[in-house]
Amino acid sequence: MTTTIGISRVADRTAVLGPGLRAVVWVRGCPLRCVGCVAPEDLPFTGGTTRTVDDLAGWLGGLPPEITGVTFSGGEPMAQAAGLSALVDRIRAGRDWSVMSFSGYPVEHLRRHGDPAQRRLLGQLDILVDGPYVAARHADLRWRGSANQRLHFLTDRHPPPDRDVSAGIELHLTGDGVEWIGVPPVADFRAGFEAAMAARGVVLAPSDGAPQPSGDPAPTDERGR
Repeated sequence: MTTTIGISRVADRTAVLGPGLRAVVWVRGCPLRCVGCVAPEDLPFTGGTTRTVDDLAGWLGGLPPEITGVTFSGGEPMAQAAGLSALVDRIRAGRDWSVMSFSGYPVEHLRRHGDPAQRRLLGQLDILVDGPYVAARHADLRWRGSANQRLHFLTDRHPPPDRDVSAGIELHLTGDGVEWIGVPPVADFRAGFEAAMAARGVVLAPSDGAPQPSGDPAPTDERGR
């Protein structure tokens, strides 16, 4: 049986969602409902696109060698752990990828109560960012949106960062407009960014591949958790 993964989008190069230069896969759907989530369009399990593990592995395998890692975000990656775990198996058969994931679930929950696929994916990760986004505790931290979230270095591949401050936001030009990637260092970043871009007539890239009505732009982004 062909394994598939529901995704919202991918990026083939970023320096703000993990160590070094990485690709990103944003999965579709999240059973959690963190107040203030910066990517509410990723919460439904409907929409987005469905891609096979073979397709995604081929895309990652075709990226240039300076792309040394992949980060899973969303949405909730642990909601599609079986597909992502199969993807890690496939890509690591060809090259030694660094793998990082975000999850709204604490690592203790995944270890004690996670299903077999979730525990398997957890065992494949080099880095996990865990915990729900808490808007009242928004903080300027490396790869995290709020102070309750933690960085877990699960292997010795990567050392902790020298400074625990935001990695920043990247703006990318696409065929559809402008997209941004990163964990916002300030609260309410998305609303302010959208308003500022709209005031300047800048078109923001669709977040899920669907056409956007005129005057109703939406960015591509990392969930602020």
